[in-house]
Amino acid sequence: MTNTQWRAFAAAGTTVVLWASAFVSIRSAGAEYSPGALALGRLLAGTLVLGAICAVRREGLPPRAAWPGIAVSGLLWFGLYMVALNWGEQKVDAGTAALVVNVGPLVMALLAGWLLEEGLPPRLLAGMGVSFAGAALVGLSMSGEGSASVLGVVLCLLAAVSYAGGVVGQKPALRHASALQVTTWGCVIGAVACLPFAGVLLREAADASVSATLNMVYLGVFPTALAFTTWAYALARTTAGKMGATTYAVPALVVLMSWLFLDEVPGRLTLLGGVVCLAGVAVSRSRSRGPVREDRTGATEAASAAGITPGQPPASRES
Repeated sequence: MTNTQWRAFAAAGTTVVLWASAFVSIRSAGAEYSPGALALGRLLAGTLVLGAICAVRREGLPPRAAWPGIAVSGLLWFGLYMVALNWGEQKVDAGTAALVVNVGPLVMALLAGWLLEEGLPPRLLAGMGVSFAGAALVGLSMSGEGSASVLGVVLCLLAAVSYAGGVVGQKPALRHASALQVTTWGCVIGAVACLPFAGVLLREAADASVSATLNMVYLGVFPTALAFTTWAYALARTTAGKMGATTYAVPALVVLMSWLFLDEVPGRLTLLGGVVCLAGVAVSRSRSRGPVREDRTGATEAASAAGITPGQPPASRES
């Protein structure tokens, strides 16, 4: 790998670890904070940190051409995604939530193929079918736990779709603005969208334990401010479909972390459904070995197991 590729790989790896920890922190803080209040508190903490970094680096406003993508990512990913995921994790355990949300990369690749013209290969469509079968299996496994758990699965699927739409919106913005600018203003827009929960946040913060509030602040500083910036840095150097594949490891890390810190482990049928979801993603990412080729930006790449290399369209390597 070149130095640029290594930096992108390291950035994506940082994102994966911090996002995995977010599922555990959300589950913990969600015991005392409602979904909207937790999302707003997280976004406010993230905005403060990102704003301070922008001030130190003297980052100006993003160019006008970047704002549509920033607005889409801010509303869908920083706003709707966080509220839906927080709500979903109040209904299902952290590991189950991570397994279902990991359907997102397939939706992302589908949207990227349609809206960003990254291609809609047959293996992508086949992988989507397998993954949604896995999601249905997860839902079936939770049906015995009552309607609340099924609602949790549906909310996590909504989070996955919101996440996918946010990434696809973010990708064009990164052609015009830096990763820090895109992340900072996306976070600001998400926080503004969640302002209706301000009153609830103030009431709940007054009664919440110190550990719950610290978990909320942690979510804003690390899985949001830091991890979303490292994600945007890596996304600017590859395709949306390929970046989605970097989240393969998140469910496994979440299951391990939730077992260590929350004493939670998904049931066997739930885990099986999660494995089927990941198998669908693997099918969508599979490809025959091929020569190095050049993409639309002039960057070249060989096939990479991690998929974090500068921009070959998913039409050649399905994502």
